[in-house]
Amino acid sequence: MTVIHITDLPEPGLTTDLLKPDFLADYRGLTDVALRRVSEPAGGLYIAESSKVIERAIAAGHRPRSVLCEEKWLAGIRSLVADDVPIYVGSSELLESLTGFNLHRGALASMHRPELPSVASVLRDARRVVILDSLVDHTNVGAIFRSVAGLGADAVLITPRCADPLYRRSVRVSMGTVLQVPWTRLPEWSEAAPLLHAAGFQIAALALSENAVTLDEYAAAPPERVAILLGAEGDGLSREALSVADQVVTIPMLHGVDSLNVASASAVALWALRV
Repeated sequence: MTVIHITDLPEPGLTTDLLKPDFLADYRGLTDVALRRVSEPAGGLYIAESSKVIERAIAAGHRPRSVLCEEKWLAGIRSLVADDVPIYVGSSELLESLTGFNLHRGALASMHRPELPSVASVLRDARRVVILDSLVDHTNVGAIFRSVAGLGADAVLITPRCADPLYRRSVRVSMGTVLQVPWTRLPEWSEAAPLLHAAGFQIAALALSENAVTLDEYAAAPPERVAILLGAEGDGLSREALSVADQVVTIPMLHGVDSLNVASASAVALWALRV
């Protein structure tokens, strides 16, 4: 097994005898959200944070390119990864300098992204799916995946402008369930809605509307196949998304509160519509 102890950091773009190739570049400046949104999908990589998430990623068939950890976590990491995966080991101060944050969860792994499945294959055996329409908050995306896994839905579909489920924060908040729940990206609504309808799904949009039915009413006699459509915090669902919805559903609220956080709303809806 290739264990590489690092005591200082080379300048970005430079390599040393120990750092050829320089996989440390995968871990630089991880707090720069804008940079990671661009570089992770384009580079075919994502970052898994914590030994538990790395273990779940490997169990899901994802391949690590390298691992970064402190010495005290090395033994546990050794048992997870194949012998040809380089493991970079350094002090907490050095690793914080590299990544931009404290690795208090023990380890990071740079993982090769798996190829996304087709929409048809994700829908084939599903009965309850969640669609995320342009959600840009990675924490909410991760929390919704956790609700989907915990409450027994079958898959998640995300629209073209939705945040990346494999962004580091989404994976962490989901407790690794983004690595277990089937998911893929939808095309634009003009193509996505016919795909859902052809697979027998009714699109149920969670939104405030005069023609909405309550979740209790909808759950009393739900269709066999339901796609729960959720919009972004603040802006809610886009006009295009609402235009393709077969039914608008609302969660009744009290004390002047008009809505729940989108992740909380997903959990309530999934519980009500559980199969």
